[in-house]
Amino acid sequence: MYCEVAASSLLPRAQTSLLVRSRATPPVSCTTPPFLNTLLRFLSGSEMGGTTNQESLLWALEFLLLGGQVGSVPRQEAETPRCNRATRLPRGQATALVGKARGQEEGAARRAGVRLCPASPVLQECSQAEIAWRMAGRRAVAGIGPGALLALRALLAAAHPQCLDFRPPFRPPQPLSFCVQYPSFGCCPAEQDAALARRFRALETRLDPGMWATCAGYALDLLCQECSPYAAHLYDAEDPATPLRTVPGLCEDYCLDMWQICRGLFRHLSPDHELWALESNRAKLCRYLSLDDTDYCFPSLLVNENLNSNLGRVVADAKGCLQLCLEEVANGLRNPVAMVHAGDGSHRFFVAEQGGLVWTYLPDLSRLEKPFLNVSQAVLTSPWEGDERGFLGLAFHPHFPHPSKLYVYYSVGVGYREWIRISEFRVSEDDENTVDHGSERIILEIEEPASNHNGGQLLFGYDGYLYIFTGDGGMAGDPFGKFGNAQNKSALLGKVLRIDVDRNERGPPYRIPPDNPFVDDPGARPEVYALGVRNMWRCSFDRGDPMSGTGRGRLFCGDVGQNKYEEVDLVERGRNYGWRAREGFECYDRKLCANASLDDVLPIFAYPHKLGKSVTGGYVYRGCEYPNLNGLYIFGDFMSGRLMSLRENPETGQWKYSEVCMGRGQTCAFPGLINNYYPYIISFAEDEAGELYFMSTGVPSATAARGVIYKVIDPSRRAPPGKCKIHPAQVTVKSHLIPFVPKETPVPSTVTDTFQRPETQQVSIDLQVQGILFNRTFSQVPGSGEATPGGCSLRQGVARRV
Repeated sequence: MYCEVAASSLLPRAQTSLLVRSRATPPVSCTTPPFLNTLLRFLSGSEMGGTTNQESLLWALEFLLLGGQVGSVPRQEAETPRCNRATRLPRGQATALVGKARGQEEGAARRAGVRLCPASPVLQECSQAEIAWRMAGRRAVAGIGPGALLALRALLAAAHPQCLDFRPPFRPPQPLSFCVQYPSFGCCPAEQDAALARRFRALETRLDPGMWATCAGYALDLLCQECSPYAAHLYDAEDPATPLRTVPGLCEDYCLDMWQICRGLFRHLSPDHELWALESNRAKLCRYLSLDDTDYCFPSLLVNENLNSNLGRVVADAKGCLQLCLEEVANGLRNPVAMVHAGDGSHRFFVAEQGGLVWTYLPDLSRLEKPFLNVSQAVLTSPWEGDERGFLGLAFHPHFPHPSKLYVYYSVGVGYREWIRISEFRVSEDDENTVDHGSERIILEIEEPASNHNGGQLLFGYDGYLYIFTGDGGMAGDPFGKFGNAQNKSALLGKVLRIDVDRNERGPPYRIPPDNPFVDDPGARPEVYALGVRNMWRCSFDRGDPMSGTGRGRLFCGDVGQNKYEEVDLVERGRNYGWRAREGFECYDRKLCANASLDDVLPIFAYPHKLGKSVTGGYVYRGCEYPNLNGLYIFGDFMSGRLMSLRENPETGQWKYSEVCMGRGQTCAFPGLINNYYPYIISFAEDEAGELYFMSTGVPSATAARGVIYKVIDPSRRAPPGKCKIHPAQVTVKSHLIPFVPKETPVPSTVTDTFQRPETQQVSIDLQVQGILFNRTFSQVPGSGEATPGGCSLRQGVARRV
C-alpha cells in the first residue's frame, strides 16, 4: 500500500486532491502529515493569494524542507536550470528533502502504530542545482512574491530561544526518540520525551480508530512543541507571571486545516473549557490559538531563517560582538576587588572590599551579617576615586579546611612610608565563617616607592605553591635603578613570585620551591618566578577542558600598560615579559628593547588605548552551565568598561578577539537576567563550580557602596537539566543572614553600536551604551595619563589604574 499526492495538488486548494491507492486491496486510509500538507498548499500558491510565482515557490521550498539551514546546500554560481513546467518541483533530491521535513513525524508515528503517507514521486522534476542556485540569493527584486516577503519578515524577527522553565534550550545527552522534530537541541530531556510519548499513546486509546488515523499527525505536532527551542513563545510563557497556554500558538492556515478535519482533538489535548466552547467557531478558535508575534507560531517558526540559522550558538551582532547576559548576585559593595571560593565543597564565596572587609555569601546568595575578615584598621587606602592601595587579594590554602589557612595581600603605611604585606590567617575554631584575627602571621613585606602599581593578586597553582603578583613600584616608566624594578632580578617588584607556605608552623614563614628558575642565580631573588611585568591586575589559572583537560594550569594575566597599550600574557616559568623595554608589542625604552639579552615574551593579545586604558584580567570559562563558552577567555577594561574575549585556535595557537556586548532586543528577556552593568570593571572571579563572574562599580571609591557582582550568562544554550546540580556541604551559620535582593533591571539597548568613551577632558555622561550604564561626570585621563608620586589626579575625577 502506498499514498500518492497527485499532480493536481499543485492547483489551488479547491482543486487539490489526495489519491490513496493500493496495489492489491481497495483504498485504505493513511495519515497525511499536516506539515507536508501545509508545504504542498504553500507551493501551490493557495497560501499566497493564488500566486504560483516559481521564484517564490522554490524559495519557500528551500526553507520549508531544509529547516532554514541555508548553508546545508553548497552554493553554486551556475546558470539557472530549467524545471519541468508541469510540476515545477525538484528532481532527484526532492524525495530526500521531503523526507527530511516529514521523516521526524514518520518515525514517531511508526512507533505509535500510525501509517503516514510516503513522499510523493511527483516531487522529482528539478535538479539539486536549482535549489542551490536559488539559495545563493540571486533573485530579481521584481520577481519576489509574497512567499519571499514572508521570509524577509522572518529575517527581521528577534531570535529568543526559551523553554517553559524560562531558561535557554539545551542539547539532551541522547537524541530524543519520540519528539524527533527536536532530537538534538530543544527543551526536552529524555524523561519529558518519554512522558509525551505516553500522552500520545493515551490519546490513541480515547479516540476512535478513524479519527486517530486522521488526526495522529496533528496530535504529534502539538504535543512535541513542548520540546521546541522556542517553547516559551509557543505557549506564551516568556514571563513567569503570564498564564501558560495549554495548546501551542498555531499559525492561521495550520489551525484552519486542523479545525476542518480534527477539531474534536483539542478537547483531548487541553483542559481549557474556554477553548472547548469555541470548538464550533473556526475563526474564533483560531484567533484564540494565535500568537501576537506570528514569527513564533507553529509551524512557521520551523522555517524562519533568523530563528534557526544560529540556534544553539553564542549570538554575535553584525560586528562580531558576542551578545551575553548577566545575573546580579550581590550589590551594595564598596569597591569589591576580589571574589574567591574556599574549595571545600560548601560553595560559599567570599567577597573582599578595598577597605579591608571580607564578606561570606552562601549558595543561596544570602550574606552573613558578620564579616568573615576585618582588617580595615590596618589597611592603607583612602576615599579618593582611583586610589590603588587597599585590601587587594586573598586566596585559600588548596587543601582548605585542612589546614584552615588563607592568605591576604594588602597595603599598609606609616607616615610617608608604604609597603605591601602578605599575611596568613586561620579560620576561627568556634565559627567556620569567621577568621581568627589574632592568628595573623606576616609572610612577606615589600616596600613600595610610590602609591600606585601595587599589584595585588594571590593564587595557588596546581603545584600547591603560592603565586604573588607585584607591581613595578609605581610612578611612570619604572624609573627605579638602571633598568627599572621589573628587569632587576634582585628586586621583588615587577615580578611574579612563587613560594612554598606548606608546613611552615615552625621555622621561616615560607620556603623556596626547588624548581624556581633563579634559585642558582646569586644575583637574583630566589622567589622570582617570572619578571618584566608592569602591574599585573588580575590573573587566573585555567582549570582545563572538562573532558580532555586541555589547557589545565595555564596562567593568564592582564598587565596594565603605560600610555599606549594594554596586554594579556600567558605567564610561564622563568620568562621575561618585557617591561620596561616593551609595552604591548612595541618598544617603550628603545635602548633596552634593542638589547639582545632581553629575550622577552610577547603578549598573546594587546590593545590600544582607544579601546581602553586599564586592563582587568579574567578567566577561561570552564564551567558546566554554558557549554558554548568553554575555552573562551573573558576579560575587561576598568576605564572603558569594555568586556572582551579571546579564543585560541588549537591548530595555530593564535588567539581570536571578540568584544562582548550585552544582549539586545529579547536576547536577555529571561526572568532574573539583565543586560547592563556599571562601567568600572574591577575584577573577575569563578565560583567553586567554575561559573564566571565579574565585579564593577559606578563610583570607584573604597567608601562608595555602588559595587555589584554579576554572573555571566549565555542565553543561547545551557547544559541539560540536572547535569550541573551542586550539592553544597553543610556549614554551621552563627551570624544573622541578610537575604539577597536584586536591584538592577534590564534597560533597552540604544542605537549606539560601538562603545566609545569621548576623548574629552571633562565628560558628563547620563546614558546607556551597549548595555553599560553611565550616570555621572568624570575626567578623562589627559595626555599620557601618568600618575604623580602622590597618586593620580583624584579630585578631578576617576583615574585609571596606571
